[in-house]
Amino acid sequence: MLAEERREALLRMVERRGAIKVKEVAEEMEVSAVTLRQDVRDLAGRGLVVRVHGGAMSLAAAQGASTAGPAAPRPTVRQGHVFGLVVPPGDYYYPEIIRGVQDAARTHGVRIVLAVSGETLADNQEQVRRLVAAGADGLLLMPRAGLEPVERTEQWLAGLDIPVVLVDRRAGGQAGRLEQVASDHALGAGLAVRHLAELGHERIALVARAESPNTPLIREGYATACQALGLTAGPEYRIGPTDGPASTEWFEELARAVEAGDVGAALVHNDLDAVTLVGLLQARGLRVPEDLAIVTYDDEVAELSDVPLTAVAPPKRAVGAWAVDLMRRRLADPAAPLAELLLRPELRVRASSGSSAALSVPS
Repeated sequence: MLAEERREALLRMVERRGAIKVKEVAEEMEVSAVTLRQDVRDLAGRGLVVRVHGGAMSLAAAQGASTAGPAAPRPTVRQGHVFGLVVPPGDYYYPEIIRGVQDAARTHGVRIVLAVSGETLADNQEQVRRLVAAGADGLLLMPRAGLEPVERTEQWLAGLDIPVVLVDRRAGGQAGRLEQVASDHALGAGLAVRHLAELGHERIALVARAESPNTPLIREGYATACQALGLTAGPEYRIGPTDGPASTEWFEELARAVEAGDVGAALVHNDLDAVTLVGLLQARGLRVPEDLAIVTYDDEVAELSDVPLTAVAPPKRAVGAWAVDLMRRRLADPAAPLAELLLRPELRVRASSGSSAALSVPS
């Protein structure tokens, strides 16, 4: 059945029944719920039906509901799309991405409904179920990293019958017909390594949060850049989930390497750990950048360090804005090719790397 024939059949069904539910009619017509939602949007845009929560009403039925008095159920007529946004709990990295989503949503008249992802796959599934039941047209998903098992997570994503954009997450080929937009963290790590190598450093350490979802990609980009430049990768210092100023075994190892002259530069993920590192080095009588040149990864608070930190800045707001744009494109044309976008981070040079360019590059 051609799209226009299907929409004419749907229109006749709505007029005959007065109201329909998308999921029920999708099964009857043997099409996906995503396709049928688009058909409803098209008919509503032409003024032929009224969109309501989960389906559509005929014009006559909607008018009757509006005039039958306060006791009668009234259709919920939406002026624009509704996107469900699932984000991880309590991490300082994500607010900029969320602001990018908000800005783009305001520009295009999209309503965002926010949910916070849980610790387990079942928690994330429940959040998505609620958003879909509430009438979300599409899902922008930033689930907690490392949901296990990976195979089950991708099977779940592949089974969703609503458009999905993964936001600053990347899934494999088993995840089905979803789209993805993320910062190219591997490329960003490479920018840091190349910058330090150009300043003459041959032994560049990596200091990274073990639990961060970006660490594997940063490690990959770091190793690739070291190999391309003929540098020896490592040493690597891993900061555990509970490590802080009171737990600094990683720092003691790094400080000894710096004092021995084995390490002269470091890429540190993230800003808060880099700021902590500057203070610990100073307390030990070591100087930044003279004894250890530092590039941090994130650029959330890098400029506020006692020694302003050279930083790799992922384009977080742009990631959020592109997620909204990808979803709008998908809803407008469900048959369009699927997109996977990698946005390039930017290197912002400041004092901590010891580059003379820091004097002329605005922070």
